[in-house]
Amino acid sequence: MKADGIGTAEFDFIHLVRHNPGMTQADVRAALKIDKGAAARRAASLEAKGYLVRKPNPDDGRSQLLYATPKAEELKNSKAAIETVFYAWLVEELPEAEREAFCKTLETLYWRSKNQRRAGFPDVTARVQQMNGEELQDEEHGKRPGAPAGPGAELLRKPEAGAGGGNGIGPDL
Repeated sequence: MKADGIGTAEFDFIHLVRHNPGMTQADVRAALKIDKGAAARRAASLEAKGYLVRKPNPDDGRSQLLYATPKAEELKNSKAAIETVFYAWLVEELPEAEREAFCKTLETLYWRSKNQRRAGFPDVTARVQQMNGEELQDEEHGKRPGAPAGPGAELLRKPEAGAGGGNGIGPDL
């Protein structure tokens, strides 16, 4: 991407517009959590480089709608090719059985993550809320606030001062 003159921040901008054609700079600012000046500079830069076009907004004459160009689609394809080479290199030293198991696990995690994100993270949100509720109950019953709770939490708890000589990460073995 560097060869294309695109940095990470600009790539994120293009990616967002590609998936949401016709959004305004205000929409981009809100989604990427960037200020008005940064959004304007990135949009102008990407337009000058041929990755975006701006069209008048028929509903609001003060704003413009942003669209990715075919050049932006090519950038997506070049990034995918680079990622393919990188991941092939990354796993090439693994024995075939380990590589297959790793790739299967990675694919499972990828789809689990993608489906959770598409749904708005309901399961993760529920677990965080449950965790926060357990912490509140622990505080009410005199347990250390902020101490991890739930299955496997004993592996995450740091020992009290003067208890054990470990590094504070996981159990002392």
